[in-house]
Amino acid sequence: MKARRHGLVNAVAGVAAATTIGVFLAGCGGSSLSSGGSGSGGDAATAATIGFLVPKSGVYAPLGTDMENGFRLYLKQKGEKLGGKTITLKVVDEGAGPDTGVPAGQALARDADVKAVAGVVNSAVALGLRDAFQEAKKPLIVANAGADAISGERSSDYMWRTSFSNGECGASLGKYVASQLKGASAYLMAPDYAAGKEAVTGFEQAFKAAGGTVAGTQLTPFGTTTNFQPYLAAARNSGAKAIFAFYAGSEAVTFVKQYNELGMSTDLPLYGSGFLTEGGVLAAQGKSAVGIMTSLNYSNQLDTATNKTFVEDYTKAYGSAPTVYSVTAYDAAAVLDKALTQGVGGDQIVAGLKAIGTIDSPRGQWKFSEKHGAAQAYYLRKVVEKDGQLVNSVIGDLAKL
Repeated sequence: MKARRHGLVNAVAGVAAATTIGVFLAGCGGSSLSSGGSGSGGDAATAATIGFLVPKSGVYAPLGTDMENGFRLYLKQKGEKLGGKTITLKVVDEGAGPDTGVPAGQALARDADVKAVAGVVNSAVALGLRDAFQEAKKPLIVANAGADAISGERSSDYMWRTSFSNGECGASLGKYVASQLKGASAYLMAPDYAAGKEAVTGFEQAFKAAGGTVAGTQLTPFGTTTNFQPYLAAARNSGAKAIFAFYAGSEAVTFVKQYNELGMSTDLPLYGSGFLTEGGVLAAQGKSAVGIMTSLNYSNQLDTATNKTFVEDYTKAYGSAPTVYSVTAYDAAAVLDKALTQGVGGDQIVAGLKAIGTIDSPRGQWKFSEKHGAAQAYYLRKVVEKDGQLVNSVIGDLAKL
């Protein structure tokens, strides 16, 4: 994949990563307990079919490609086997949202040949499939969708997440920013939809707990705002000494460019959730993004042997550096590799997932939380120019800064 094309991949990636629709669609109808329950398959099985639900069409299709690349790279490294079983990967189009993604996922939940499913970009799709997979007793490994409820009040033994939650990503930065401002206030900005609200709320709670104060909050119209200058002017006039922002995709590109055009970096440093400068979004922003600091659970600049090998292998296979979306899908394959050693029945796979301890990932070591989210480090990243390219340089682990 060429670098410019990869820019388009991630220009939409962060939006998809965090998309949550206010009404959670319940998975419905016809799921058979035999489709993936403890009665299907067993330790003696030598092959298994795994469903992979990601966008293959529409605006989020490039993100689906990033995720599929990560999952397939792990399979390739393991000789097309997970847990000792030869894997057939059944890739199904999630489409642009719940209208297409929920029915497609429900079909996979009912498919007796499919033993588990991974992927899912859209949070409303993931939450809309929760009941269908629980009824089918079939594991769903969410490798992207960021809604807090997935590993919160809507958690399930049959839904596991290898990615992140919107609130945690924002919260991870709160204490650090408070320490930098030393009592001065911050101004909070995000698009007016569920993911933006979750990110801002997470940051605000951690920021205030560390002694920070908020000068104001602006939720901009989601998906329609192209002129951020009035909102940025309000931030400048608020008396704040920094901005925290959650934007992604094309909105992140526009927001950062206009922030730079107004010359605000000298008096209002910009902090944000990592989607603000991740992957191709950063390439599209260009030098406007230099100096911006973000929090995310991965950077391809992490200086570990595991990550260096992963970046080398991924770049060789696909012609571009990996992103957080590639890694979370790679890790979805890694946890299935461990879980499938217990068998191919749904309850056997769940037992295997529950038994997984620490996972050595390109992002660093992590493990599943009590409600099946990813308990992991979030890194402080700063946009710098390195060898003629803009990268998210890793400053350190936010929990240790």
